[in-house]
Amino acid sequence: MSMSVRKWTKTIRAGVKRGQRRALKPVTSQQAALIQMQQVQLRLQYQQMLAADGDLPGYQDVGFRVFSDVDEDGILLYLLTLAGTDSKRLVDIGAAGVAASNSANLIVNQGWSGLLIDADSESVAAAGADYQSLGVMPPDMVNAWVTAENVNQLITEHGSNGAIDLLSIDIDGNDYWVWKAIETITPRIVVIEYQDILGPERSVTIPYDPDFSKSDYTENATDNNYVGASLRAMVKLGTAKGYRLVAINAYGFNAFFVREDVACDTLPQIPVEAGFRHPWNEYGMRERWPLVSHLPWVEV
Repeated sequence: MSMSVRKWTKTIRAGVKRGQRRALKPVTSQQAALIQMQQVQLRLQYQQMLAADGDLPGYQDVGFRVFSDVDEDGILLYLLTLAGTDSKRLVDIGAAGVAASNSANLIVNQGWSGLLIDADSESVAAAGADYQSLGVMPPDMVNAWVTAENVNQLITEHGSNGAIDLLSIDIDGNDYWVWKAIETITPRIVVIEYQDILGPERSVTIPYDPDFSKSDYTENATDNNYVGASLRAMVKLGTAKGYRLVAINAYGFNAFFVREDVACDTLPQIPVEAGFRHPWNEYGMRERWPLVSHLPWVEV
């Protein structure tokens, strides 16, 4: 990787650390302009390296956070540059607020539009106010409880159909089942949360229940553990839907998939084991998994 790419990614991702949902930090117009300029610089660097058949950086080297939870903003900029874009339209299910969002950087700093769905009405209202305070037209935001039965209707009713550039799913529950059910859109890239405590070998998910809520499982601190599906289960599902695993976020809980007909030479498939290389994953498999190992898990 060239020194200039290292410089820009290091500048943007300075101070990145694992966090929960965060309050939006105000930025000046000068800071906002600098962030946008840096991202343009990076995108051009990647395009030039691709055109020159140069050595491209790995996904582990390109991450940074502007709004995302960890380093997803940088990974998405890299993947979307190599995979290309068409409509610059996205669907984000479980979007929550602007902070800790996989889509906010694209909307605020790269001119994307799309549909954001979240079950928390307060988060939806706060996100609308945040987008306005950032000086951008808010995306289409919907307050709805997403299930396998209603997800396609929700997407089509709000103007998304066919090919889009990005789908993000993070609902702390039926993530596997919702992705499996989606038929009305064919995103280039999918980013979806997986439950890392399940390890690389298990191909399991929580049983499907349209009313599932992690708040129903609060004994022994299981409210943040009995959710979602394993990475191997997500990879199997992705393969069945025509997607390959190409990247993992720095802390090992968000997986990035690219459609099989896109950027085959530049974005190769990576093994499931790549999703379990951070101490956070080791801790989860050792300490958090025993808290929920007795609960029902479905092999898929």
